[in-house]
Amino acid sequence: MRKIIVFIATIVSSLVVAQDLEFSQFYANPLYLNPAFAGTNGCPRIATNYRNQWPSLTGNFVSFAASYDQYFDNISGGFGVTAVHDRMAGNTLNHSHLSLIYSYHLPINRKWTALLGAQATWNQKFLDWSKLSFADQIDDRRGFIYATQDVVRGGSRGFFDASAGVILFNENFNVGVAAKHLNRPNESVIVGESKMPIRITAHTSATIPLGSKSQYQNVTTIMPTILYSYQQGFQQLNLGTYVKYSAFTAGAFLRNRDAFILLVGIELEDFKVGYSYDITVSQLNNGVSGGAHEVSLGLTIPCKKKSPKFRMISCPSF
Repeated sequence: MRKIIVFIATIVSSLVVAQDLEFSQFYANPLYLNPAFAGTNGCPRIATNYRNQWPSLTGNFVSFAASYDQYFDNISGGFGVTAVHDRMAGNTLNHSHLSLIYSYHLPINRKWTALLGAQATWNQKFLDWSKLSFADQIDDRRGFIYATQDVVRGGSRGFFDASAGVILFNENFNVGVAAKHLNRPNESVIVGESKMPIRITAHTSATIPLGSKSQYQNVTTIMPTILYSYQQGFQQLNLGTYVKYSAFTAGAFLRNRDAFILLVGIELEDFKVGYSYDITVSQLNNGVSGGAHEVSLGLTIPCKKKSPKFRMISCPSF
């Protein structure tokens, strides 16, 4: 009975609440976090992400993301493309989207730079009716034994939505805000209308070196980070910090008092890999849910030196 209740809750949360996909390593997927990040690496950048949430449940969530972006002098900004596929509630509901992004890089003064991003996204959602269960299938004593009389009503929908973001940064600090689904498209996969709720995300981080770097010694750097998001009454707050030494990064975050996130990563000159694990600390405990596993891979393609007007943002890698 406990597993049935959890599975029903998973279905309801994915079909009714329809909250956006979340990545624990949000800085490892920068274009998904905020479109203004496009081109901030200068050279071409490829990022891939995999997330498996609640693997111990039948109705788990499995998500994939990939992105490419780079800076172009002749457009004074960055261009990017992202692709995301989200399998929800044991593959009952699938959501795929492809986005094109442009970010204008605007130097404000000698220290501060503004990034202004715009994103256009095509979405495709599909509901597998064969995996749904209805009340008329249930026998009081023997469970699900009857064929349902419910009929298929839709099952798929494609729609366009628009997003935007802004970031301000200097050598050791950045702060940004992103707004997704500004046009509030109809995302319903059945007959009727369900407006996609606008999602607001605010994020900030600082880079604090502990000591002075020299050619002979690496310096430990801490990067306190805050992320807050709001979508149709749902609020999320991530509080934590990264600690970086040489090529190694470790991190710890508390998310909404329902998950504790541990992260490790290695970043070389042109390649990085990160792994994080979400420990469930809410009533849906870790033993039942299995937590969440997430892996990120990043690749930078070497390129020519950028013009003096390009400024590299300082922020966490994972």
